[in-house]
Amino acid sequence: MTNIRDLAREANVSVTTVSRVLNDHPYVANDKRQAVREAIEKLGYIRNQTAVHLSTGMTKTVGVMLPFVDHPYHAAILQGIAQAAFDASYRFLTWQTNYVETHEQLALDALAQQEIDALIVVSHSLPLSAILPYERYGPIVFCEHHEDVAAVYIDHYMAFQQGLSHLRQQGHKSIGICLGRPDSTNSLARKHAYQEVVSDEFVYEQTLTIEDGATVARRWMQQKQRPTAILTASDHVAAGLILELRKQGYQVPGDLSVIGFDGSELAEVLSMTTIAVPYATIGRHAFQLTVRKDTSARPQIEVPSMFVSGTTVLPHT
Repeated sequence: MTNIRDLAREANVSVTTVSRVLNDHPYVANDKRQAVREAIEKLGYIRNQTAVHLSTGMTKTVGVMLPFVDHPYHAAILQGIAQAAFDASYRFLTWQTNYVETHEQLALDALAQQEIDALIVVSHSLPLSAILPYERYGPIVFCEHHEDVAAVYIDHYMAFQQGLSHLRQQGHKSIGICLGRPDSTNSLARKHAYQEVVSDEFVYEQTLTIEDGATVARRWMQQKQRPTAILTASDHVAAGLILELRKQGYQVPGDLSVIGFDGSELAEVLSMTTIAVPYATIGRHAFQLTVRKDTSARPQIEVPSMFVSGTTVLPHT
């Protein structure tokens, strides 16, 4: 098996120079760096990650705790993390938890056992009091807003206020909202924004998927008193709502105005009014916080959302 001494001999440089190139050290002459890279290619050198861990105390691996890898919101954040990790020559491991606390604990155990250098928590079910003690083993970064933790997030309260304000300006007074998990940090912020401006209680909870949106549509059709507009927490939920209503002969936005949330390709296809969120940017920033030098600090980065006008909202008279 090829080792760094073989590389040094082939490239006609010192073992120290090879080590510096392998560790992306900035102070290596370009010609020597190129010679080492050519030797790596010629000899088919594959780095032993276990040896790297033993020599540096680092795995160059970041863990990602997220409930679902196939949900557009989580997948977009993961995409941002993956690109940032690749650019920094890091690997990443994912724990799909389905919001099961014992599954979330596995990611925390990996951090404690030094299988990963840091952990990004995209969303979680465990209380903060169960997660934060693990910061002693490495940085933990959240993709939701919590006080006194390292976090990258959008202000869901302000984002929902923006959507609600638009509907009010269009004359809508009876407004409904779709939320995901009712006790999550994001849902609580969204509901707070809703309750400040709307007196009616048209709250549809546990909505995460297109099918959930279709279920909301069927509930809306059965209600004697209906909202004239619904603000959702996901473009997929909004899409399910819109498609089911149209399937049943209702007009969107004629009978019901709908606003999505994400700014996904699905919103673009349906020409949906939505609140766009740069989830990949959240993922990139989250990764960058895991490799920060001052791990005692708990920086917070707020990423702005953007209201996008489409064709699924009409004025209500």
